[in-house]
Amino acid sequence: MTSREFEQEARLRLEAENRLKSGTAPAVPDSWTVGPDALGMLYQLASSRDSAADALKLLHELQVHQVELGLQHEQMVMAEQEMAASLEQCRDLFEWAPLGYFMVALDGAVMDVNRAGVSLLGVGRQAAVGRNFAWFLSNKSRTAIRDLFDALPGHDERASCQVRFNHSGLVAHIAASVPPSRDVVLLIVSEQQGSGEA
Repeated sequence: MTSREFEQEARLRLEAENRLKSGTAPAVPDSWTVGPDALGMLYQLASSRDSAADALKLLHELQVHQVELGLQHEQMVMAEQEMAASLEQCRDLFEWAPLGYFMVALDGAVMDVNRAGVSLLGVGRQAAVGRNFAWFLSNKSRTAIRDLFDALPGHDERASCQVRFNHSGLVAHIAASVPPSRDVVLLIVSEQQGSGEA
């Protein structure tokens, strides 16, 4: 056990003891009841004058442990709620961004695309996912995107190029990066100002 884990465990125990004393222990689910064997053993210990003190200590330990579990449960529920809210916020940022965002596999297959990206492609999201990104580009632009992909995974973390989309004829700038996991390419597509060749 690391010193940090030991400190966390000590803080949790102190919090549980304080909550138990003050009567503010968290409610525990009904499924967390003390089993009949444990209650029987406590009864036997409490029935004897020699072991009654041990029974009280054991009962106290069980109560503290139950409060610790309740506190950990509260912390887990709060962490899960915070994570869900954070995930929803990230998903909204991705989905509603004013630029086309694409998550593309290293082989070029579109894994995910936001609303702005879908409008650039001229097909629905379901038709885009799984299809090679180059399929949506002019023949000349396919070489540019292939070169961009070749430059990324092992050499550069970021690259960019200019392309023309088949559907709209729109000329766009693509900025690409590879995250630390190196298992996907992230593309940000913005409309190129002026009329360029791609």
